[in-house]
Amino acid sequence: MSERYAVIGQPVAHSKSPWIHAQFARATRQDIDYGLIEAPADGFTGAADEFRTAGGKGLNVTLPFKEDAYQYCAQLSARARDARAVNTIRFGTETFGDNTDGVGLVRDLANLGADLRGSRVLLMGAGGAARGVVGALVEAGVAGLTIANRTESKARAVATRFRGVSASGYEALEPHFDFVINATSAGLAGASPGVPPDVLARAKLAYDMVYGRDTPFLAAARAAGVKTCDGLGMLVEQAAESFFVWRGVRPDTAAVLQELRGR
Repeated sequence: MSERYAVIGQPVAHSKSPWIHAQFARATRQDIDYGLIEAPADGFTGAADEFRTAGGKGLNVTLPFKEDAYQYCAQLSARARDARAVNTIRFGTETFGDNTDGVGLVRDLANLGADLRGSRVLLMGAGGAARGVVGALVEAGVAGLTIANRTESKARAVATRFRGVSASGYEALEPHFDFVINATSAGLAGASPGVPPDVLARAKLAYDMVYGRDTPFLAAARAAGVKTCDGLGMLVEQAAESFFVWRGVRPDTAAVLQELRGR
């Protein structure tokens, strides 16, 4: 009998995760069934308990439940503790929570030819998406990481938990970053974060974690002559890491991402 996994979120009907994990399972000859769970805004714990009681083996967790999942899990990986958010749950004797977003981002940047070692990185946003990737960026060997947010105190609250990470408001940024990464949700509302144009124009790559749409941030970067990429590759890479957490097998991602890009 197939072992059951699912992605839980609100909303979740648009998720590409079932298709991605079906491709991973086929390629690695793993017998799994992967579905969707749309839980009410205040219903994460009940939905997760119900899935586990019915024999579910693990969950991917998307918005708005990553912090709920962090509180839900009895055991946490170092990555989850750094992020204070969980996007991957493995059910066993105890419920284990991990966060694969950071490794997903770093691997996708590597796929794009971005060498983070010794680089200067600007990360825009101080919410859960940003927290999920700070630790991985630091571990990748960046020379400097600045977290920028409209409310600088929120950026500072994240930065102070990591050695060598600084915080800034947008207006104080200097144009010396190699990579500019948007971890805000501004693009989902058709808006752009407040990064100054000269900061953007000096970058080698502008990366938006949002995928499936041409955000104002990406459009502004292209207009400035900067190479751009959305977060579709990060989605695939973090999914592969989740698959490894569950199954002990790390699937190849290149063919899956190529097919998604072609759709």
